[in-house]
Amino acid sequence: MARIEIDKESGFCFGVVTAIRKAEEQLAADAGTLYCLGDIVHNSDEVERLGRKGLHTITHEEMARLSGVRVLLRAHGEPPSTYTLARERNIEIVDATCPVVLKLQQRVKAAYDREGVRPQIVIYGKLGHAEVNGLVGQTNGEAIVVESVADLDKIDFNRDIALFSQTTKSLEGFQHIIAEIERRKSASAAFEHYDTICRSVSGRVEHLRRFAAAHEVVLFVAGTKSSNGRILYDRCKEVNERTYLIANATHLNPEWLGGAESVGICGATSTPLWLMEQVRDAAAKALDGNG
Repeated sequence: MARIEIDKESGFCFGVVTAIRKAEEQLAADAGTLYCLGDIVHNSDEVERLGRKGLHTITHEEMARLSGVRVLLRAHGEPPSTYTLARERNIEIVDATCPVVLKLQQRVKAAYDREGVRPQIVIYGKLGHAEVNGLVGQTNGEAIVVESVADLDKIDFNRDIALFSQTTKSLEGFQHIIAEIERRKSASAAFEHYDTICRSVSGRVEHLRRFAAAHEVVLFVAGTKSSNGRILYDRCKEVNERTYLIANATHLNPEWLGGAESVGICGATSTPLWLMEQVRDAAAKALDGNG
């Protein structure tokens, strides 16, 4: 009989666990409608689960039309303008910003507010990502966002540079950006770089590579909006060609499991355990059918 294993280190990171716990506590208190500014986590199945409990997801534009309500800020964090809007609209903020993200926001703001010659604030991250928007907001929109070496032309290499990273980016990619800036900058320009990558995320890469190599077939469970999920899936795929990315159990193709005696199930930092358990049950049923 085939062995099916769920990776014990996969699933929600600390920041997401805290945000969801806060949402469920607020919903259980039954203190009226609870809104969430953006998807609480980049997983539509989990968003729908909390939606059935009463959590209403809204956009920034919709928040601007509300007043006297409760709005939860997810782990990704928000720019200062969101807090200003909340005060103006008499909105109660339930702040679930991840402590790691909050500390990063403070460091970016400190660099931007530095006395004397202000360095260019550069953020290695995904343009438009909620966390990155919150970081850029600490600089009145002036920070330069780079997603790859191709974006480094946005930087003036004759001026001082302070580089930060989105917490969920890869350490390897960040080090590549650092090396390229070092190579291009002028001798007179100061360059400071701060490793602000969350180790609870980056540390999963090598573990998942070992996990993927230990199984014949790997089912990687992640929402379509999860950039972290895509990165971790790609790392698994590099060591095991029979790695498949699925959003939930309905996407499982039984043919993928043909002849497998060992199936590994893992996921992103935005993937709930209950979703991986559903995939495990579907895989077990499919393997019984194959038998």
